[in-house]
Amino acid sequence: MDGGSARLLDRAHRLTTSGLVLLVTFVAFEAMAVGTAMPTAVAELHGLAWYAWPFSAFLVAQVVGMVVGGDLGDRRGARVALPWGVAAFAAGLLVAGLAGNMAVFVAGRAVQGFGGGVISVVLYVVAGQAYAPRLRPRLFGAISAAWVLPALVGPVVAGLLTTHASWRWVFLGLLPLIALSLGLVLPAVRALPATGSGLKSSAARRWWALLAGVGIAGLQYAGQRRDLLALAIAVAGVAALLAGLRPLLPAGTGRAARGLPAVVACRGLLAGAFFGMDALLPLTLTEVHGLSPTAVGIPLTAGAVGWAAASHLQGRFPSVARERLLRAGFALLALGLAGTALAAVPALGGWPAYGTWAIAGLGMGLGMPALGVLLLDLSPEHRRGADSAALQIADVTSSALCIGLAGVLVAAATAGALSLPAAVLVSIAVFTLLALVGVRLSGRAGARVPQPGAAEGATTLSAS
Repeated sequence: MDGGSARLLDRAHRLTTSGLVLLVTFVAFEAMAVGTAMPTAVAELHGLAWYAWPFSAFLVAQVVGMVVGGDLGDRRGARVALPWGVAAFAAGLLVAGLAGNMAVFVAGRAVQGFGGGVISVVLYVVAGQAYAPRLRPRLFGAISAAWVLPALVGPVVAGLLTTHASWRWVFLGLLPLIALSLGLVLPAVRALPATGSGLKSSAARRWWALLAGVGIAGLQYAGQRRDLLALAIAVAGVAALLAGLRPLLPAGTGRAARGLPAVVACRGLLAGAFFGMDALLPLTLTEVHGLSPTAVGIPLTAGAVGWAAASHLQGRFPSVARERLLRAGFALLALGLAGTALAAVPALGGWPAYGTWAIAGLGMGLGMPALGVLLLDLSPEHRRGADSAALQIADVTSSALCIGLAGVLVAAATAGALSLPAAVLVSIAVFTLLALVGVRLSGRAGARVPQPGAAEGATTLSAS
């Protein structure tokens, strides 16, 4: 074990590091498994035309959960926010696993997403509180590396369960592991000093988050209607989305202004491009090529392993400018996405995705930890909950929009408006373009400039 790893696991950090990594590991099992099981689940529940909604419901609810998690993290500390987040996540697993129709299944995914949003923000709060800046690249590398075991076995286990038992066990089987993860991480969180401000918050930011989520859902629903009413719904959806996001994100995020706004904008581009295709890939391999759930899980595993490997690699070079790693990550993601277009060609059997999605994963492994470090470098301690929430909100909003776009195209293919391979190719073209935009904008994320507008665009949670 090298010196950097020993510092992460020394006496002062051992309990906290172990708790964070274990929590991420168990939650990662669900994240890796659900994509493999989803085509079978929606088919059994007679909801193929609504394939994107379980993903979108999870992500939309995450936006609200992130605001709530940032609120609790800033006001009362991680010791309060974390148990609530894990409990909601577990409740969502239970509802989704027992669902008898598509509506209940989507509702369960929404509850699960709310809990996941709380958890994701609390992890950043703990990282900023418990670790010095020089240890943070290592920490984010270790957290990303916690996806290795789930990446190796999660999709395969999910495929085997779906094939030989039921897709429901992909959700229900995780409940004991989630309970175990809470029992392991809670002592570590309680050992941290109480730093919450204790100030009273208002519900304003939560309502803005809900409004943004309604906007995302409206846009997706409008895209699936394809009639005159759809235009009015789409306009209302755009208005709701923009109105909801404006108070939640740093001023200048839309134009990727230098510093913190660019970090948040790049996170949205990176996540949207990757997760849009990550959700679409299993359906492509299942419907276009007829692959089994077990075989469908293999490229997802390759992508996650690439992600974890690159995350570990970037942690070994803390002196390298994070914006350079971010640019390299976007470039690899664009390359992987473009190559994955071959998976939409029926004659090729889908096998190219087994290699190309690993390249996309390498890009995520460089880009995601770099953005986490840049956020903590630019965010003062009293705002880390709010700024972490803004980062995560950009992530899930962009992911939901990209997955929604793919869902609209899949619905159009289901209705006979175009072929499924064509729908996949159009989606990939959009996602690749987003990654290329990220290559161009990544240099702005490293600028160390004051962010006076951030206080206006993403007001501190304690004051909101």
